[in-house]
Amino acid sequence: METPVLEARGITKYFADPVRVQVLRDISFALGRGEFASVVGKSGCGKSTLLYILSTMDTAYEGTLTLDGTVMGGRPEAELARVRNEKIGFVFQFHYLLNEFSVLRNVMLPGQKLGRLSAAELEHRAYEKLRILGIADEARKMPYQLSGGQKQRVAIARALINDPLLIMGDEPTGNLDKKNGEVVFDIFRELAETYHQALLIVTHDPDFAARTHRIIEMEDGRIIRAAAAPLGA
Repeated sequence: METPVLEARGITKYFADPVRVQVLRDISFALGRGEFASVVGKSGCGKSTLLYILSTMDTAYEGTLTLDGTVMGGRPEAELARVRNEKIGFVFQFHYLLNEFSVLRNVMLPGQKLGRLSAAELEHRAYEKLRILGIADEARKMPYQLSGGQKQRVAIARALINDPLLIMGDEPTGNLDKKNGEVVFDIFRELAETYHQALLIVTHDPDFAARTHRIIEMEDGRIIRAAAAPLGA
């Protein structure tokens, strides 16, 4: 059986300021290659907290987190930072592009940090990602010259530059109109179906969630439903 890209077992989280409050309760699930899953639930149910733990950015939790067959608990921050850069691509509600750099340079930045490819190879790969997303013609522009939908596509290209095993998104269509939201959804679907990348996307959009492979619904810090939701539903 293929090793899951991500596996959570008994993830539990407390906040202790000013009093101890449990915010995640025994979260367990696995995500395989090519699987496109959405996480839904009311504000304050623990979705974003869970995403921070699963992305290794929050290490203060109970339970076991495994990425690509390796347990993440107890590892030094420098190692976790490398795992995040190499194996996880992040797409947020806001694009976080750097306005002082061109589109191409923004896409290249995580690859430069990883240091695995030469500058020429990295530039070629960045153009490839921009072509996949239909915005290669914008490569030499500055972010402020782009529309909101184009900026989010650049952010997705940046998330893809190191060919991560897993794409994580926190409301990636939250600031987009319906048309651009559809474009982003179609890109995510292609990444799952054509490029076999795993995607875990937090969303408040029920239409977006309904068309993913699986809906993970949270309430009061626990998973209350993990139902299959075939693409195209």
